[in-house]
Amino acid sequence: MPTPPDPRRDTRAILYPGQMRQWVTLERLPVGPQWVGILDWAWSVTWEVPPGESYAQDVLSLPAVNLSVGTTPPPGPNPPPGPCAVTPRVVGVASRRTTRVLSGSGWNVAVKTTVGGFGALVNGSVAQWTDAEVPMEHVLPVDSAALGAEMARASTGAERAGHLLSALEPLLAQADQARIRTAREVGAIAEAATADPDLRLVGELAAYAGVSVRTLQRLFAEYAGISPAWMLRRLRLIEAAERVARGEEVRWADVAADLGYSDQAHLSREFTAAVGATPSAYAVAQGRPRASSPER
Repeated sequence: MPTPPDPRRDTRAILYPGQMRQWVTLERLPVGPQWVGILDWAWSVTWEVPPGESYAQDVLSLPAVNLSVGTTPPPGPNPPPGPCAVTPRVVGVASRRTTRVLSGSGWNVAVKTTVGGFGALVNGSVAQWTDAEVPMEHVLPVDSAALGAEMARASTGAERAGHLLSALEPLLAQADQARIRTAREVGAIAEAATADPDLRLVGELAAYAGVSVRTLQRLFAEYAGISPAWMLRRLRLIEAAERVARGEEVRWADVAADLGYSDQAHLSREFTAAVGATPSAYAVAQGRPRASSPER
């Protein structure tokens, strides 16, 4: 069974994390016991890129929604010239790899929901925000202007995260208790899939949860904005990328078996499509040796 990542050092979803550390400082911050099953953690990034240079950060999104505030530019290879205004946003699950090009200096703080956690804070299907970024006030009853100004005045990531969590706490207090319970159930199912590599198929996950496949699919669409099959594939790919980033000796045939792929070639195809590089090329870019066995 995989060892749960230390949230303070967790780089899952961040591609080429070693390169990121040249320009970007990342902190993971706790969110408090009242958020168990709804929010996983808060995260804070600051960056300082030399004048005239830029840094492109690729991300393979975890299957979760982020509630984000900061000066981060919009995704894409050609963002408008900065500095960007402080903007509170709801960032839905990104089904494809995203890139943000950073320049100058800036900061961003966000809270990451659990898989399904955002469904506790809204009414209606979370799927409507998949692959979307929208102003926070369009989705949640939050005074975005006041929140952005308050966070901009703060001097540390922890202070900014505290302001963001304080703004969100009334939403949890007012949320429908039935939706909170169901959101936590969906999150627990996703946690089981993360922790147990033997839960490889949607049918197996549904059996674990004690529901039908159709019910599981409906719950994930409503509360997480994704399908359980997509979540399983994404978790596998992120785990494969993280093994490389951790500097583990990589035997891709073993990784494919561990993560439930039918064969190494299947893993290689999906990894390349998602990350934009073959497994061995990604390992080389991390400063790691090539895979011990050839890719097919």
